[in-house]
Amino acid sequence: MFKTILIANRGEIACRVIRTARAMGIRTVAVYSDADRAAVHVAMADEAVHIGPAPAAESYLKAETILEACRATGAEAVHPGYGFLSERASFCELLEDNGITFIGPKPKAIRAMGDKIESKRFAEAAGVNVVPGHLGIIEDAGEAVRIASEIGYPVMIKASAGGGGKGMRIAWNDRECRDGFDRARSEARSSFGDDRVFIEKFVVDPRHIEIQVLADAQGNAIFLGERECSIQRRNQKVVEEAPSPFLDEETRAAMGAQAVALAKAVDYQSAGTVEFIVDREKNFYFLEMNTRLQVEHPVTELVTGIDLVEAMIRIAAGEPLEIRQENVRLNGWAIESRIYAEDPFRGFLPSIGRLTRYRPPTPGLVGEATVRNDTGVTEGSEISMFYDPMIAKLCTHAATREAAVDAMGRALGAFEIDGIEHNIHFLAALMRHPRWREGRLSTAFIAEEYPDGFEKPEPSPETKRKAAIVATTIEIARKRRLDRHIDRLRPHSGTLPRDWVAKIEGDYLGVAVERAGEPAGQELPAGEAFSVECGGQRSAVATGYQPGESPWTGTVDGVVVTAQVRDRLNGVALFLDGVWLEARVMTPRVAELDRLMPVKRPPDTSKLLLCPMPGLVVSIAVSEGQAVKAGETLAVVEAMKMENILRAERDLTVAALKAQPGDSLSVDAVIMEFE
Repeated sequence: MFKTILIANRGEIACRVIRTARAMGIRTVAVYSDADRAAVHVAMADEAVHIGPAPAAESYLKAETILEACRATGAEAVHPGYGFLSERASFCELLEDNGITFIGPKPKAIRAMGDKIESKRFAEAAGVNVVPGHLGIIEDAGEAVRIASEIGYPVMIKASAGGGGKGMRIAWNDRECRDGFDRARSEARSSFGDDRVFIEKFVVDPRHIEIQVLADAQGNAIFLGERECSIQRRNQKVVEEAPSPFLDEETRAAMGAQAVALAKAVDYQSAGTVEFIVDREKNFYFLEMNTRLQVEHPVTELVTGIDLVEAMIRIAAGEPLEIRQENVRLNGWAIESRIYAEDPFRGFLPSIGRLTRYRPPTPGLVGEATVRNDTGVTEGSEISMFYDPMIAKLCTHAATREAAVDAMGRALGAFEIDGIEHNIHFLAALMRHPRWREGRLSTAFIAEEYPDGFEKPEPSPETKRKAAIVATTIEIARKRRLDRHIDRLRPHSGTLPRDWVAKIEGDYLGVAVERAGEPAGQELPAGEAFSVECGGQRSAVATGYQPGESPWTGTVDGVVVTAQVRDRLNGVALFLDGVWLEARVMTPRVAELDRLMPVKRPPDTSKLLLCPMPGLVVSIAVSEGQAVKAGETLAVVEAMKMENILRAERDLTVAALKAQPGDSLSVDAVIMEFE
């Protein structure tokens, strides 16, 4: 077994590898760029080596620099994580030529499966089902349109060296094919240094289901069930689960057999994933093989009990697999939600900044579910524009899918993040979505269910009622502390005010509160009970909330309720049932006066094109005085390795250009003005 391994990666996956290596008694070495000097993975490792400036091309993607770090620290092996150099055969060969073990497959398998065009040809020869398409290199947009017309729309345009959703576009007509071809080539060139793309038939209503395989150097290969990864946005996975709610045992076995056959055909040695597209009749087609650890590997670990990182390390050290196919058991259900630094209310555009608050839910067994959070940040960490926007992977595991989904909803409700925008609002809403809960999924789920983008959900009357109850107990706790302040001139009577008015998102709800039991201590003791009447309904409420705490926890009519709390001027904001609500609790007299106050309206920005995220202006597609139609491209802005096309929302005329290609803009910077 290795004594020292180097992790050629960053963030949560570097931390994940370090945890397993530490449990195995293996010393770890981290590498870091200028942007990651204070990163969590650097502090966790036994040793850390600086490898260059912030851009990945000048640090994490420099193979020779990683090799030098191995020599300097005595690392005998390198775990590449995912992304960066994890699927680069030349990096694997460089390490092997210098006597260092690559914790992953051999160069032959990486090359055979790493190129999407060649991998499909290889899979077809190995008897694996493949999607119809054109696997040749496409030279220009005109040829792309001709090929797409022959295959039949819709088609998928994909970068040959692609991954992570980059360099991928779906086209439904000639115009989208031309535009998608140009964007896919551009993204592929900037992300992978390889602008080759190919076209294949896009399967309508597809599910993205992948098979996890493990194979050793002795020729043993097994599969560890499947993962459903159909909840995607822009071909980027958002939520994954294991097993799939769609597969039956027969289809699972057939997909597993083909995945194992492909692994053996390329002499695979490590953990790997064979991805399939599955149609509504359970026909499945090979998509690609990822010759690395997957981002969503925790759900497989939770349902099988197998540590995939440990398995990779042991296989790389030459040990045979200890488990056989007949011993693989799928226990319960696991869900993974990817917490991204992005704004779901602005088209999921990237967000950067410092985490002024970062408090994940308590890990471990919570009730009848297990909560796991894989992360590489902590409170005070900075989310940089140079790397992937994923902050954490929140996972829950329970006996059934319904229980796992419910546990995920509760865990998301308790996950506190401030300082940047994030997608917890969207994920929390998804956990409550009827179609998601029923398991009726496809890769078009988000586009179909949120065709106009994700907007703040309208809170139900019951959610507002609960918010009024929570906010009132918070105000009572605050008032009680002030009334008992040591410098108060006149002692308070200790009488609990009965009548309140809670203003929730502009609605005024009357709240009547009575103490239901004697307090067990001072200042709102744990378990203090109230009888609360609100909205024509009386509820039994118990909470041990203390002023300044977050989240608020307690029970309403015996049901556990959790609500994040943020201070606001004369009130609080509550994150409850997946929705942020502004709440203010007043006496009835103050509420009467509050109703007379004017409402402040937001400024009109309808005649401005604002930069939706911090990014680099790639191109400006219009000129001053030009009339444009709704849907036409106005500008392209690149952020976090993705090119974002900004289109006209209506017919308009360009009055003035305020930015030009090459400009680095902050969020809400003005790009152009309209007449």
